Amino acid sequence: MMAWLGFFYHPFWAVSTALLAAVVRLQMRNRWNPQACAVRLTGKTAIVTGANTGIGKFIALDFARRGARVILACRSEAKGTAALNEIREKTGNLDVHLRLVDLSSMDSVRAFAERILKEEEALHILVNNAAVSGLPRNITKDGFDESFATNHLGPFLLTNLLLDLIKSSSPSRIVNVSSVNHKRGKVDFNHFHGKNLTYRMDQVYNNTKLHNVICTSELARRLKGTDVTANSVHPGIVMTEVMRHYSFWVRWIFNLIGFFFFKSPEAGAVSTIYCAVAEELEGVTGKYVDSDCSLTLPAPLARDAALAVKDFEFCDRLTSKL
Repeated sequence: MMAWLGFFYHPFWAVSTALLAAVVRLQMRNRWNPQACAVRLTGKTAIVTGANTGIGKFIALDFARRGARVILACRSEAKGTAALNEIREKTGNLDVHLRLVDLSSMDSVRAFAERILKEEEALHILVNNAAVSGLPRNITKDGFDESFATNHLGPFLLTNLLLDLIKSSSPSRIVNVSSVNHKRGKVDFNHFHGKNLTYRMDQVYNNTKLHNVICTSELARRLKGTDVTANSVHPGIVMTEVMRHYSFWVRWIFNLIGFFFFKSPEAGAVSTIYCAVAEELEGVTGKYVDSDCSLTLPAPLARDAALAVKDFEFCDRLTSKL
C-alpha cells in the first residue's frame, strides 16, 4: 500500500499536472485579441448588466477604453460604485455611470428602463451579462423562480423595453451572455414558476441559459431589416463569483481546479467583447459564439424555430402582464 502511495506522490505527477495545465491554457487562448482591435466607440453608448465584478467589469472596462459612454447596470450600489471608480481611474474615461437594477424584480427592470429612456438619447450596445447559479428555490413577488427571473426574464424584459431606443440608434448590437451549459438544459414552461425544477448543482442555471439562446435566435429573426443584431455567447469556464451560492466544498474544488484550468474574468470577457465590437461581426445576427470567438452551432433545442417562437411569445406574455 505504501509503495502505491509513493508512486502517486512521485514528482512526475506534479510536473505532469503543471504541463497539462499549461497545454490547456494555451488551447484556451482566443483567436481574437481585443487589444489588437482598433475599433473605437467614441460617441457610442453601451449598457452592461452585472458590471460590478467578473466578466461584466472587464467588458465595461474595454468599452470605456474605446471611448464609449458606459452604463454599469448593477444591483449593489457599493460594489457598483467601486467598479465605477476603478474603471474611470484605469481608463481616464469619466463618461462611465452607475445605474441600479435588480433583474429578479420586473418592477426594478421597468424603473431602470424608464430612467434610461428618459436620460439617454441613444443605445448602441446592450450586453445582458448578469446571472446567478446555485440559488435555492425562491419565488419572487412576481411569481417567478428567482434564477429564471434574474437570468432570463429580467434581461428579456429589459431588452424589449429598450428595443425602440436600440433600433433608433442603429447600427446596434445586443449580446446575451449564455453558456455552453445550455446544452444540458431542458425546456419546461412550468420552470418559470418554480415547478418541476431540480435544485441540484447547476441544473436550473443550465435551463435558463438554454432559454437565453433560444430567445436570442427568435429576437434576431424579428429584428431582421432593422440593422440591429442579436447574438448569444459562451464566455468559457471562468473564475468568477457566479459560484458564491454553492457550498464551501463545491467552491473549494471549483477554485482548486480552476486555478490550473479555467479562464480569468479578463479572458472570459473576450468573446463577449468580440460580439459587441468586432468589425467582422457587423450584420451577423442570430448566432451562437463560442468562447474562442468562433461561430458554432448551439444545442438542437436552440435551433428549433417553432420552439423559439413559442418560447419568445411565452416570455413576452409573462413579462407584459407586470
